[in-house]
Amino acid sequence: MSIIEIIVLALIQGLTEFLPISSSAHLILPSQILGWQDQGLAFDVAVHVGSLAAVVIYFRQEVKTILAAMFKQVISKEASSEANLGWLVALATIPALLFGLAFKDIIEVYARSTAVIATTTIVFGLLLWWADVKAKQTVSMQMLGWQKALIIGIAQAIAMIPGTSRSGITITAGLMLGLSRSEAAKFSFLMSIPIILIAGSYHTLKLATGTEAVDWNAIILGTSLSFISAYACIYFFLAVIEKMGMLPFVIYRLLLGGVLIALMM
Repeated sequence: MSIIEIIVLALIQGLTEFLPISSSAHLILPSQILGWQDQGLAFDVAVHVGSLAAVVIYFRQEVKTILAAMFKQVISKEASSEANLGWLVALATIPALLFGLAFKDIIEVYARSTAVIATTTIVFGLLLWWADVKAKQTVSMQMLGWQKALIIGIAQAIAMIPGTSRSGITITAGLMLGLSRSEAAKFSFLMSIPIILIAGSYHTLKLATGTEAVDWNAIILGTSLSFISAYACIYFFLAVIEKMGMLPFVIYRLLLGGVLIALMM
């Protein structure tokens, strides 16, 4: 890959991993418009590592508190709201794992077309708008309960369909279940940690057992840019989400879906 390709793709990954605008919809544009080739497994692993590092470092205090509380509960049976939140995040991860094991190959073959991505970008964008308008915003993360956490987890599983947006659909589900915008976003970000870690580990194993050559300069640059853009994205999103709402992202998704449809004509 050229330096320009590395920079553009890493920034796209970092920004769109956590904004509710669909990373797959954006990653298809360079290949459709500029004819760029697939970035390869090694680079894909690198940019996901950058995104994972960003969310873990941003929420480092919360992650440390949650893990310590979960460990304490296992050892001494001492329950706490922090431990409960950790178990809710773990529970919400399970549907995506099961869905991935069952349908990954089918999605790779039949659901990565421009038509599918354009459709899901628009449809789930409108659903995000509806959820934001109707949201009661009266529930905190600690008040979710296992049933609501599982529903958000099922939403995350649906995000395996390209164009849906993992952050977009989990925030949508959180809003529908009464979370505030910031609480829905935070729960979505915390949910991203185990799912990105598992996906990254899976791809790393494939890379280690494969024969793909590794361009270490591209890996280092891609990881760094993905980290910087993802961290900035999380900071910006949480800083403005309560005042700005979801409408700007909805409008952007509708425009992006329209561009993808135009490319098919």
